[in-house]
Amino acid sequence: MILIPILGDQCSHDLASLRDVAKEEAVVLMMEVAEETTYVRHHKAKIALILSAMRHFAAELEKDGWTVDYVTLDQRGNSGSFDGEVERAVRRHAVERIRIVEAGEWRVQKTIERWRRRFGLPVEIIEDDRFFCPILDFQTWAQGRRELVMEHFYREMRRRTGLLMDGDEPEGGVWNLDKQNRKPPRKGAVYPHPMRFTPDAVTREVLDLVEDHFADHFGSIEEFHLPITAGEAKRALGHFVRTALPDFGTWQDAMVEGERFLFHSWLSPALNCGLLTAAEVCEAVAEAYAAGDVPLNSAEGFIRQILGWREYMRGIYWLEMPELGRANALHHDRPLPEFYWTGETDMLCLRQAISSTRDLAYAHHIERLMVLGNFALLAGVDPEAISDWFLVVYADAYEWVELPNVVGMSQFADGGRLGSKPYVSSGAYIDRMSDYCRHCRYDVKQKTGEDACPFNALYWDFLARHERLLRGNHRMSPIYRNWDRMADEQKRAYRTSARAFLGTLEPAAKGWAKA
Repeated sequence: MILIPILGDQCSHDLASLRDVAKEEAVVLMMEVAEETTYVRHHKAKIALILSAMRHFAAELEKDGWTVDYVTLDQRGNSGSFDGEVERAVRRHAVERIRIVEAGEWRVQKTIERWRRRFGLPVEIIEDDRFFCPILDFQTWAQGRRELVMEHFYREMRRRTGLLMDGDEPEGGVWNLDKQNRKPPRKGAVYPHPMRFTPDAVTREVLDLVEDHFADHFGSIEEFHLPITAGEAKRALGHFVRTALPDFGTWQDAMVEGERFLFHSWLSPALNCGLLTAAEVCEAVAEAYAAGDVPLNSAEGFIRQILGWREYMRGIYWLEMPELGRANALHHDRPLPEFYWTGETDMLCLRQAISSTRDLAYAHHIERLMVLGNFALLAGVDPEAISDWFLVVYADAYEWVELPNVVGMSQFADGGRLGSKPYVSSGAYIDRMSDYCRHCRYDVKQKTGEDACPFNALYWDFLARHERLLRGNHRMSPIYRNWDRMADEQKRAYRTSARAFLGTLEPAAKGWAKA
């Protein structure tokens, strides 16, 4: 008998381990294990999504003729670990060999690689071809390159896939239309919303289980309406392409008080757990462009996030692990502020992003990078602490995509291996790209003092603290020239204001992220 373990982020009917196998000769093993729900204390909505998607997927496999051995979280005898459940399944089914698709996360992959010795059985680990770029292909691309520039990788992936290509040239004659995709919010705009799905009986049972078992975890599941089957995810994709994608490109960086999604898709939870594949998402977008339903800047901007950035993050993760998890080039050691968990801060931009995160396990990419990540970097928060927070709080967060995004791009903790400069800004950026500042208790126009936007002083204080490392960065040189032109009194005022504000931050209580 062949044992085919399927992990919680592998809910894909075309999964490679299910191909070329006679159904009568195989048992599919799906496991809800406590170890995976608590290695970090995941948001309740993420746990609910994965468990519900797994249960629905198992039922679909059984309907399709597979024998499925499904272990629920509260089933008697559940060992709570992948190792333990595979061992029990090996005994139950007289297993002769194990067949599994490679894991998405480094620690799980290392567990799988030990199974051959642990169980004394052949273990076939199959490439995860739900991605455009195999891990070995990325490593070949990266070999010998002094700088791993995402744009160079993205162009190669465009050529490889043919997406938005006109022969050998990019559609429209330009590879990257990001300059057209940075407009601030427009007054009076009406924003569409992602499709919402009413929880069925299976999902309601999961929601009850989550409330019973994970009551002390972060977040709420009162607004849980995510797609939890491939069919629902495809409907959500079609809805996004019709209603939001046409305006996605132009306003993808905008932030609006009270609006959580604007023109964003909120497809990433379904994509990252396998209900959608990267290929079908990108092809749907390309087809909408070809039909004239979507402008090129929106199609290219969205496809770049999937074909470019998402694939690039995965490649970087496997190239740099496990060292990436320990990276701290700036030697930041401040504890994560308590308000990241409570949302209790007078800074409206942070309060908005954290409340959305708490209620929906969601905040869009600019809120994550230029509000939540920007603040943590300017304040000198320990990159491991902020990375753990990001892994806990979002329904689409898996270490392979979260860790390089946070440690490399957001926190510059890799010293510039991934990003050519730190993504930092004063309050001016948030003021330009949102309407938050007009209703904030702090004044974004004031540079220093108790009523000034804290981002202003923190920005210059960060640059002063890290001048030795950053002054030589060619992209930072113009900023340091502005610093050089300031009077000493102004410099002191910035740094004094920054220290005063940082002194007010309460560190988060232990146990929020990890037990």
